Amino acid sequence: MRRIHPDIQDNPDIVQAYAYPEGRPWLRLNMVASADGAAWLKGRSGGLSSAGDRRIFQVLRGLADVVLAGAATVRKEGYGPVPPRDSWAEIRVGRPEVPPIAVITRGMDFDLDDELFTEAPSRTIVITCEAAPHERRKAAARHCDVIVAGGESVDLPLAVTELHGRGLTRILCEGGPRVNAQLAAHDLVDEMCLSISPLLVGGGAARVLNGEPAQVTLGLSQVLEEEGVLFCKYTREQSHDRAVSAR
Repeated sequence: MRRIHPDIQDNPDIVQAYAYPEGRPWLRLNMVASADGAAWLKGRSGGLSSAGDRRIFQVLRGLADVVLAGAATVRKEGYGPVPPRDSWAEIRVGRPEVPPIAVITRGMDFDLDDELFTEAPSRTIVITCEAAPHERRKAAARHCDVIVAGGESVDLPLAVTELHGRGLTRILCEGGPRVNAQLAAHDLVDEMCLSISPLLVGGGAARVLNGEPAQVTLGLSQVLEEEGVLFCKYTREQSHDRAVSAR
């Protein structure tokens, strides 16, 4: 792997390349897309991935306080508990050995006996709303931390504030596209990490943001490259004045 922007460097330190800024909360999106913008191939993101993408994916998880994902992504991608990794020992000093996964769901239509909800080394968080079925919320609370944010639907700014209140301020969102779009529409996105695969897909695949319109200005802060795959990091201006309380 090499860095080609903002400078040229062979074998850059991946942990350093994706280190979080100090002293403030940060919400990072991480997605992979084809060269024509498709967020999946044959229904899943794995067909667009590469060895380099998987290495960066693991580093981003290790750096995060919490991994955020929508229920559809959790089901489609077959999420399980985040396994401990020896390579994370140094970057997770003073924190649990793995980050918890936080699942955003209104209907709670997933198997609560799945190992993601019953066997995660860091207790899984379920983020839902008042309209979610009451019995399903009670069932989830037996094994998970349940955050109720919003009435008829999940209030994402409130959900992010609740995560911050638990000390989970370095948030890694792995999608899907609708959750990404909602976060952007609420001005909650600080950074987009986008792996661009050298494939053309076409068809009906969603883009990395799909749904609510948004306009968030980002700067291209870094580009890594390996085997034709580009790993772009887009970051909003850190001078952008946005009160944490507004999240």
